[in-house]
Amino acid sequence: MARLFNRLSPSARINIVRILPFGIIWLIFDQIFFISDYSARGDFGGTPETAIQLDLSILIFGSFAVTIVGLLVGTVEVIYLNRRFTTKTLAQKVIYKTLFYSVLLLGVILITFPIAVSMELNTSLLDGLVWERLKSFMFSTSLLNTVIQLSTMLVASLFYSEISEHIGHGVLVKFLTGRYHTPKEETRIFMFSDMKDSTRIAEQLGHGHYFKLLRAYYQDLSHGIMSNAGQIYQYVGDEVVVSWPVESGLRDNNCINCFFVMKADLTAKAEWYRQEFGVAPDFKAGLHIGDVTTGEIGALKKEIIFTGDILNATARIQGLCNKHEVDLLVSGDLLSRLQLDTGVEVESLGQCELRGKTKRVELHTIKSLEVG
Repeated sequence: MARLFNRLSPSARINIVRILPFGIIWLIFDQIFFISDYSARGDFGGTPETAIQLDLSILIFGSFAVTIVGLLVGTVEVIYLNRRFTTKTLAQKVIYKTLFYSVLLLGVILITFPIAVSMELNTSLLDGLVWERLKSFMFSTSLLNTVIQLSTMLVASLFYSEISEHIGHGVLVKFLTGRYHTPKEETRIFMFSDMKDSTRIAEQLGHGHYFKLLRAYYQDLSHGIMSNAGQIYQYVGDEVVVSWPVESGLRDNNCINCFFVMKADLTAKAEWYRQEFGVAPDFKAGLHIGDVTTGEIGALKKEIIFTGDILNATARIQGLCNKHEVDLLVSGDLLSRLQLDTGVEVESLGQCELRGKTKRVELHTIKSLEVG
Protein backbone atom coordinates (compact mmCIF):
# COMPACT_ATOMS: atom_id res chain seq x y z
CA MET A 1 0.00 0.00 0.00
CA ALA A 2 2.83 2.39 0.88
CA ARG A 3 4.54 1.68 -2.45
CA LEU A 4 1.30 2.33 -4.36
CA PHE A 5 0.81 5.60 -2.45
CA ASN A 6 4.37 6.73 -3.24
CA ARG A 7 3.81 6.06 -6.94
CA LEU A 8 1.04 8.64 -7.04
CA SER A 9 1.79 12.20 -8.13
CA PRO A 10 2.63 14.67 -5.34
CA SER A 11 -0.67 16.52 -5.84
CA ALA A 12 -2.63 13.24 -5.60
CA ARG A 13 -0.80 12.29 -2.40
CA ILE A 14 -1.45 15.72 -0.89
CA ASN A 15 -5.16 15.55 -1.79
CA ILE A 16 -5.49 12.09 -0.25
CA VAL A 17 -3.82 13.26 2.96
CA ARG A 18 -6.13 16.30 3.05
CA ILE A 19 -9.28 14.22 2.42
CA LEU A 20 -8.65 11.35 4.88
CA PRO A 21 -9.27 13.47 8.03
CA PHE A 22 -12.85 14.13 6.84
CA GLY A 23 -13.64 10.41 6.94
CA ILE A 24 -11.96 10.07 10.34
CA ILE A 25 -13.90 13.05 11.76
CA TRP A 26 -17.23 11.65 10.55
CA LEU A 27 -16.44 8.17 11.92
CA ILE A 28 -15.39 9.52 15.34
CA PHE A 29 -18.52 11.64 15.71
CA ASP A 30 -20.68 8.73 14.56
CA GLN A 31 -19.24 6.54 17.31
CA ILE A 32 -19.69 9.33 19.88
CA PHE A 33 -23.36 9.72 18.91
CA PHE A 34 -23.87 5.95 19.00
CA ILE A 35 -22.42 5.68 22.51
CA SER A 36 -24.42 8.74 23.62
CA ASP A 37 -27.70 7.37 22.27
CA TYR A 38 -27.07 3.95 23.75
CA SER A 39 -26.17 5.41 27.17
CA ALA A 40 -29.28 7.61 27.18
CA ARG A 41 -31.58 4.64 26.45
CA GLY A 42 -29.72 2.06 28.48
CA ASP A 43 -30.23 -0.52 25.74
CA PHE A 44 -31.60 -0.81 22.24
CA GLY A 45 -35.11 -1.47 23.48
CA GLY A 46 -35.85 2.22 23.79
CA THR A 47 -35.28 2.89 20.09
CA PRO A 48 -38.28 4.65 18.47
CA GLU A 49 -40.30 2.55 16.05
CA THR A 50 -39.27 4.74 13.13
CA ALA A 51 -35.56 4.28 13.84
CA ILE A 52 -33.40 1.31 12.85
CA GLN A 53 -33.10 -1.51 15.39
CA LEU A 54 -29.35 -1.92 15.54
CA ASP A 55 -27.40 -5.14 15.35
CA LEU A 56 -23.74 -5.76 14.55
CA SER A 57 -24.17 -5.92 10.77
CA ILE A 58 -26.21 -2.69 10.66
CA LEU A 59 -23.73 -0.98 12.99
CA ILE A 60 -20.83 -1.95 10.69
CA PHE A 61 -22.79 -0.80 7.63
CA GLY A 62 -23.63 2.51 9.33
CA SER A 63 -20.01 3.15 10.32
CA PHE A 64 -18.83 2.32 6.81
CA ALA A 65 -21.49 4.52 5.19
CA VAL A 66 -20.70 7.47 7.48
CA THR A 67 -16.98 7.20 6.72
CA ILE A 68 -17.67 7.10 2.98
CA VAL A 69 -19.92 10.17 3.27
CA GLY A 70 -17.16 11.97 5.20
CA LEU A 71 -14.65 11.12 2.48
CA LEU A 72 -17.14 12.30 -0.15
CA VAL A 73 -17.55 15.62 1.66
CA GLY A 74 -13.77 15.93 1.90
CA THR A 75 -13.35 15.20 -1.80
CA VAL A 76 -15.95 17.79 -2.75
CA GLU A 77 -14.37 20.38 -0.43
CA VAL A 78 -10.75 19.82 -1.46
CA ILE A 79 -11.20 19.18 -5.18
CA TYR A 80 -14.12 21.43 -6.05
CA LEU A 81 -15.70 23.81 -3.55
CA ASN A 82 -12.53 25.39 -2.13
CA ARG A 83 -11.48 26.48 -5.62
CA ARG A 84 -15.02 27.33 -6.71
CA PHE A 85 -15.59 29.70 -3.80
CA THR A 86 -12.12 31.27 -3.61
CA THR A 87 -13.43 34.71 -4.57
CA LYS A 88 -16.67 34.47 -2.56
CA THR A 89 -17.28 36.24 0.73
CA LEU A 90 -17.73 34.24 3.94
CA ALA A 91 -21.50 34.91 3.88
CA GLN A 92 -21.75 33.67 0.29
CA LYS A 93 -19.73 30.57 1.17
CA VAL A 94 -22.08 29.78 4.07
CA ILE A 95 -25.22 30.20 1.95
CA TYR A 96 -23.99 28.21 -1.06
CA LYS A 97 -22.49 25.42 1.02
CA THR A 98 -25.61 25.16 3.20
CA LEU A 99 -27.77 24.67 0.12
CA PHE A 100 -25.35 22.22 -1.45
CA TYR A 101 -24.88 20.07 1.64
CA SER A 102 -28.59 20.12 2.50
CA VAL A 103 -29.26 18.38 -0.80
CA LEU A 104 -26.29 16.03 -0.24
CA LEU A 105 -27.40 15.00 3.26
CA LEU A 106 -30.96 14.45 2.09
CA GLY A 107 -29.61 12.17 -0.62
CA VAL A 108 -27.53 10.28 1.96
CA ILE A 109 -30.60 9.69 4.11
CA LEU A 110 -32.75 8.58 1.19
CA ILE A 111 -30.08 6.07 0.11
CA THR A 112 -28.75 4.66 3.38
CA PHE A 113 -31.99 4.43 5.40
CA PRO A 114 -33.79 2.01 3.01
CA ILE A 115 -30.65 -0.16 2.82
CA ALA A 116 -30.44 -0.32 6.63
CA VAL A 117 -34.17 -1.15 6.90
CA SER A 118 -33.84 -3.96 4.35
CA MET A 119 -30.94 -5.34 6.40
CA GLU A 120 -32.98 -5.09 9.60
CA LEU A 121 -36.02 -6.85 8.07
CA ASN A 122 -33.84 -9.23 6.05
CA THR A 123 -35.82 -8.40 2.94
CA SER A 124 -35.41 -6.86 -0.49
CA LEU A 125 -35.11 -3.13 -1.11
CA LEU A 126 -38.20 -3.48 -3.29
CA ASP A 127 -40.32 -4.69 -0.37
CA GLY A 128 -43.16 -2.24 0.34
CA LEU A 129 -42.44 -2.39 4.08
CA VAL A 130 -39.04 -0.75 3.47
CA TRP A 131 -40.61 2.27 1.80
CA GLU A 132 -43.40 2.52 4.37
CA ARG A 133 -40.71 2.73 7.05
CA LEU A 134 -38.92 5.42 5.06
CA LYS A 135 -42.14 7.41 4.75
CA SER A 136 -42.77 7.17 8.51
CA PHE A 137 -39.16 8.09 9.24
CA MET A 138 -39.32 11.24 7.10
CA PHE A 139 -42.09 12.64 9.32
CA SER A 140 -40.71 11.60 12.70
CA THR A 141 -38.46 12.96 15.45
CA SER A 142 -35.94 10.30 14.46
CA LEU A 143 -35.29 12.28 11.26
CA LEU A 144 -34.63 15.42 13.31
CA ASN A 145 -32.14 13.52 15.47
CA THR A 146 -30.41 12.16 12.36
CA VAL A 147 -30.25 15.59 10.73
CA ILE A 148 -28.76 17.12 13.89
CA GLN A 149 -26.09 14.42 14.06
CA LEU A 150 -25.21 14.65 10.37
CA SER A 151 -25.12 18.44 10.56
CA THR A 152 -22.79 18.30 13.54
CA MET A 153 -20.42 15.99 11.65
CA LEU A 154 -20.61 18.31 8.65
CA VAL A 155 -19.90 21.46 10.66
CA ALA A 156 -16.96 19.80 12.44
CA SER A 157 -15.40 18.65 9.17
CA LEU A 158 -15.96 22.03 7.47
CA PHE A 159 -14.43 23.77 10.49
CA TYR A 160 -11.38 21.54 10.05
CA SER A 161 -11.37 22.41 6.34
CA GLU A 162 -11.43 26.17 6.97
CA ILE A 163 -8.70 26.02 9.64
CA SER A 164 -6.57 23.78 7.41
CA GLU A 165 -7.04 26.12 4.43
CA HIS A 166 -6.09 29.22 6.40
CA ILE A 167 -2.96 27.95 8.17
CA GLY A 168 -2.04 25.11 5.79
CA HIS A 169 -2.79 21.41 6.16
CA GLY A 170 0.81 20.50 6.89
CA VAL A 171 1.06 23.20 9.54
CA LEU A 172 -2.22 22.11 11.19
CA VAL A 173 -1.05 18.50 11.42
CA LYS A 174 2.24 19.59 12.93
CA PHE A 175 0.43 21.71 15.52
CA LEU A 176 -1.91 18.85 16.44
CA THR A 177 0.89 16.30 16.72
CA GLY A 178 3.21 18.72 18.53
CA ARG A 179 6.01 17.86 16.12
CA TYR A 180 7.74 21.21 16.53
CA HIS A 181 6.72 22.01 20.10
CA THR A 182 10.39 21.42 20.86
CA PRO A 183 12.59 23.14 18.23
CA LYS A 184 14.29 20.79 15.79
CA GLU A 185 17.21 21.25 13.43
CA GLU A 186 16.67 20.05 9.87
CA THR A 187 17.89 20.61 6.34
CA ARG A 188 15.40 22.15 3.93
CA ILE A 189 15.20 23.63 0.45
CA PHE A 190 13.73 27.11 0.01
CA MET A 191 12.48 29.03 -3.00
CA PHE A 192 11.87 32.75 -2.73
CA SER A 193 9.73 33.93 -5.66
CA ASP A 194 8.99 37.59 -6.27
CA MET A 195 6.61 39.21 -8.77
CA LYS A 196 8.34 41.34 -11.39
CA ASP A 197 7.55 45.06 -11.50
CA SER A 198 5.09 44.71 -8.63
CA THR A 199 5.42 48.35 -7.56
CA ARG A 200 4.60 49.61 -11.04
CA ILE A 201 1.69 47.18 -11.35
CA ALA A 202 0.29 48.21 -7.97
CA GLU A 203 0.46 51.90 -8.89
CA GLN A 204 -1.14 51.19 -12.26
CA LEU A 205 -4.05 49.13 -10.87
CA GLY A 206 -4.65 50.75 -7.50
CA HIS A 207 -4.76 48.85 -4.20
CA GLY A 208 -8.17 47.22 -4.63
CA HIS A 209 -7.63 45.93 -8.15
CA TYR A 210 -4.05 44.93 -7.33
CA PHE A 211 -5.31 42.81 -4.44
CA LYS A 212 -7.64 40.96 -6.83
CA LEU A 213 -4.69 40.33 -9.15
CA LEU A 214 -2.62 39.00 -6.23
CA ARG A 215 -5.39 36.62 -5.22
CA ALA A 216 -5.63 35.20 -8.76
CA TYR A 217 -1.81 35.13 -9.01
CA TYR A 218 -1.44 33.10 -5.81
CA GLN A 219 -4.20 30.74 -6.92
CA ASP A 220 -2.51 30.07 -10.26
CA LEU A 221 0.88 29.47 -8.63
CA SER A 222 -0.60 26.94 -6.19
CA HIS A 223 -0.92 24.16 -8.78
CA GLY A 224 2.79 24.14 -9.54
CA ILE A 225 3.64 24.21 -5.84
CA MET A 226 1.28 21.41 -4.85
CA SER A 227 2.05 19.19 -7.86
CA ASN A 228 5.73 19.29 -6.90
CA ALA A 229 5.27 18.60 -3.17
CA GLY A 230 6.07 22.18 -2.14
CA GLN A 231 4.89 23.69 1.13
CA ILE A 232 3.98 27.36 1.21
CA TYR A 233 5.83 28.88 4.14
CA GLN A 234 4.84 32.54 3.76
CA TYR A 235 3.12 35.08 1.58
CA VAL A 236 4.97 38.37 1.99
CA GLY A 237 3.28 40.99 -0.16
CA ASP A 238 3.81 39.76 -3.71
CA GLU A 239 6.50 37.31 -2.61
CA VAL A 240 5.83 33.57 -2.06
CA VAL A 241 8.24 31.51 0.03
CA VAL A 242 8.08 27.78 -0.72
CA SER A 243 9.86 25.09 1.27
CA TRP A 244 10.63 21.38 0.93
CA PRO A 245 12.11 18.76 3.23
CA VAL A 246 15.29 17.63 1.49
CA GLU A 247 14.00 14.23 0.36
CA SER A 248 10.80 15.48 -1.29
CA GLY A 249 12.50 18.57 -2.75
CA LEU A 250 15.23 16.56 -4.46
CA ARG A 251 12.94 13.72 -5.58
CA ASP A 252 12.27 14.02 -9.32
CA ASN A 253 13.82 17.53 -9.11
CA ASN A 254 10.59 18.79 -7.55
CA CYS A 255 12.11 22.05 -6.36
CA ILE A 256 13.27 22.94 -9.90
CA ASN A 257 10.19 21.58 -11.67
CA CYS A 258 8.04 23.69 -9.37
CA PHE A 259 9.49 26.91 -10.79
CA PHE A 260 8.87 25.91 -14.40
CA VAL A 261 5.35 24.61 -13.79
CA MET A 262 4.51 27.86 -12.04
CA LYS A 263 5.91 29.74 -15.05
CA ALA A 264 3.93 27.62 -17.51
CA ASP A 265 0.69 28.10 -15.57
CA LEU A 266 1.10 31.88 -15.54
CA THR A 267 1.95 31.91 -19.26
CA ALA A 268 -1.20 29.91 -20.01
CA LYS A 269 -3.29 32.51 -18.15
CA ALA A 270 -1.46 35.56 -19.56
CA GLU A 271 -4.24 36.57 -21.94
CA TRP A 272 -6.85 36.28 -19.17
CA TYR A 273 -4.75 38.55 -16.93
CA ARG A 274 -4.42 41.11 -19.71
CA GLN A 275 -8.17 41.15 -20.25
CA GLU A 276 -8.95 41.41 -16.52
CA PHE A 277 -6.14 43.68 -15.33
CA GLY A 278 -4.37 45.02 -18.42
CA VAL A 279 -1.12 43.33 -17.39
CA ALA A 280 0.21 39.75 -17.19
CA PRO A 281 2.25 39.08 -14.01
CA ASP A 282 5.57 37.27 -14.09
CA PHE A 283 8.10 36.36 -11.39
CA LYS A 284 11.73 35.57 -10.63
CA ALA A 285 13.02 33.15 -8.02
CA GLY A 286 16.05 32.01 -6.05
CA LEU A 287 16.65 28.48 -4.73
CA HIS A 288 19.01 27.35 -1.98
CA ILE A 289 19.49 24.53 0.52
CA GLY A 290 20.67 24.65 4.11
CA ASP A 291 20.06 24.00 7.79
CA VAL A 292 17.29 25.65 9.79
CA THR A 293 15.85 25.44 13.27
CA THR A 294 12.11 24.75 13.11
CA GLY A 295 9.71 25.27 15.98
CA GLU A 296 6.54 26.81 17.37
CA ILE A 297 6.79 30.43 18.44
CA GLY A 298 4.47 33.22 19.54
CA ALA A 299 2.40 34.25 22.55
CA LEU A 300 -0.89 35.68 21.27
CA LYS A 301 -0.60 33.83 17.95
CA LYS A 302 1.27 30.58 17.42
CA GLU A 303 3.24 29.92 14.25
CA ILE A 304 5.72 27.33 13.08
CA ILE A 305 8.74 29.23 11.80
CA PHE A 306 12.14 28.51 10.31
CA THR A 307 15.22 30.35 11.49
CA GLY A 308 18.65 30.17 9.96
CA ASP A 309 21.05 31.95 7.66
CA ILE A 310 19.68 30.06 4.66
CA LEU A 311 16.53 32.20 4.59
CA ASN A 312 18.50 35.44 4.34
CA ALA A 313 20.85 33.87 1.81
CA THR A 314 17.98 32.63 -0.39
CA ALA A 315 16.37 36.06 -0.32
CA ARG A 316 19.68 37.62 -1.35
CA ILE A 317 20.07 35.06 -4.17
CA GLN A 318 16.63 35.93 -5.50
CA GLY A 319 17.58 39.60 -5.28
CA LEU A 320 20.42 39.04 -7.78
CA CYS A 321 18.07 37.91 -10.57
CA ASN A 322 17.75 41.46 -11.90
CA LYS A 323 21.49 42.03 -11.84
CA HIS A 324 22.14 38.91 -13.91
CA GLU A 325 19.00 39.42 -16.02
CA VAL A 326 17.64 35.94 -15.35
CA ASP A 327 14.43 34.59 -13.85
CA LEU A 328 15.96 31.74 -11.86
CA LEU A 329 19.08 31.47 -9.72
CA VAL A 330 20.10 28.22 -8.03
CA SER A 331 22.91 27.87 -5.52
CA GLY A 332 25.79 25.51 -6.26
CA ASP A 333 25.07 23.67 -2.98
CA LEU A 334 21.60 22.76 -4.22
CA LEU A 335 22.57 22.08 -7.82
CA SER A 336 25.26 19.60 -6.74
CA ARG A 337 22.58 17.46 -5.04
CA LEU A 338 20.19 17.41 -8.00
CA GLN A 339 20.22 14.89 -10.83
CA LEU A 340 19.04 17.00 -13.73
CA ASP A 341 18.00 15.38 -17.01
CA THR A 342 19.01 16.13 -20.59
CA GLY A 343 16.21 18.69 -20.97
CA VAL A 344 18.15 21.12 -18.79
CA GLU A 345 20.58 23.83 -19.81
CA VAL A 346 22.61 25.11 -16.89
CA GLU A 347 24.80 28.21 -17.02
CA SER A 348 27.29 28.96 -14.27
CA LEU A 349 27.52 32.55 -13.07
CA GLY A 350 30.55 31.83 -10.90
CA GLN A 351 31.13 32.93 -7.31
CA CYS A 352 28.79 35.79 -6.43
CA GLU A 353 28.75 38.11 -3.45
CA LEU A 354 25.50 38.30 -1.51
CA ARG A 355 24.53 41.61 0.08
CA GLY A 356 25.48 41.63 3.75
CA LYS A 357 27.44 38.37 3.46
CA THR A 358 31.21 37.92 3.50
CA LYS A 359 31.17 34.41 2.03
CA ARG A 360 30.61 34.19 -1.72
CA VAL A 361 28.10 31.69 -3.14
CA GLU A 362 28.35 29.83 -6.43
CA LEU A 363 25.26 30.54 -8.52
CA HIS A 364 23.77 29.01 -11.62
CA THR A 365 20.81 29.76 -13.84
CA ILE A 366 18.71 27.20 -15.65
CA LYS A 367 17.80 28.52 -19.07
CA SER A 368 15.31 25.86 -20.08
CA LEU A 369 13.72 22.71 -18.75
CA GLU A 370 11.36 20.19 -20.29
CA VAL A 371 8.52 19.70 -17.86
CA GLY A 372 6.64 16.42 -18.29
